[in-house]
Amino acid sequence: MPPPPPYGEYPAIPPEPVGPGYYGYGGAPGPPGYPPPYPRPTTNGLAIASLICAFLFFPLGIVFGHMSLSQIRKNHEGGHGLAIAGLVISYAVAVLTVFAVIGTFVFAAFIVQLAHDFEGRYPPTTIAGPPSSVGTLPPFTPSATLGANCQYPATTKKGSKPVNTPRTGRVPTTPETVDATIVTNEGAIGLSLDNGKSPCTVNNFVSLAQQGFFDETTCHRLTTSSTLGVLQCGDPAGDGNGGPGYRFPNEYPTNQYRLADPALEAPVVYPRGTLAMANTGQGTNGSQFFLVYQDSQLPPTYTVFGTVDETGLAVVDEIAAGGVQDGSDDGRPTKAVTIESVRLD
Repeated sequence: MPPPPPYGEYPAIPPEPVGPGYYGYGGAPGPPGYPPPYPRPTTNGLAIASLICAFLFFPLGIVFGHMSLSQIRKNHEGGHGLAIAGLVISYAVAVLTVFAVIGTFVFAAFIVQLAHDFEGRYPPTTIAGPPSSVGTLPPFTPSATLGANCQYPATTKKGSKPVNTPRTGRVPTTPETVDATIVTNEGAIGLSLDNGKSPCTVNNFVSLAQQGFFDETTCHRLTTSSTLGVLQCGDPAGDGNGGPGYRFPNEYPTNQYRLADPALEAPVVYPRGTLAMANTGQGTNGSQFFLVYQDSQLPPTYTVFGTVDETGLAVVDEIAAGGVQDGSDDGRPTKAVTIESVRLD
């Protein structure tokens, strides 16, 4: 028996198998325990569209974003981060757009009201139309709600002088008239306030008078045209832009017409001796008023709330006779007129 090899025999090495499913030239088997590799997932197209539309048209960005997330979950596609980014940006743009629209409307309303507040509260200097087209103030027919709910909402512009708003809600319509006197440096002007026709306006005038709002203020405007003769007062600022910091609706004669009645734009005669409110449009009454010393043509959109007595008209006539400072027919009177006080008789 031959002796064993000195280092023992090496086991036979089996031949390397070949065949399909193996690596190498003949295909060695791959390492056990590793699944075959998956192909790389494709990016969802709607996710890309969502991100692009977020900058161009955010509603589509929101729609595409939600659709893409649904498809990604269902089809195991890529682009989840793009879809989320598109949604976040789209919603952010939507919120900013809403705030911008609201801000635009608020700013526009503020500018419109500010323009009303700063605009001079003047009746027009002249009224177009031949004398034959000028009517008269309508007869007064009291409504069932006369004086039932007087309101004085604040304006964006602060009052020219500190003052409290008049009492709101129901105000009395009796007595029908309230006597008052405007004491000026040119003489006393007697008034009869028409509480039975314009109670909210009289309530306002009485409130301002009792608080001394008119004291030491000027009558800043005189008009001497052929169709308008008025002396305008009641502005503590003295330039036609002042007021109490609130406004209130028109009363007689405006409330005798329908809201959209074209007759509200046609001139009527405000007779000599009329006491009326100046405004910049319906519902913008404040503290400025005017005394009519000659029959004047105006649309019926200036609240009549009283009359001037003959002694007072004589004082206004003297002021009007002095004319306007710059020689025109409308402006600051040559005779400086200061209201010293307004007292209730």
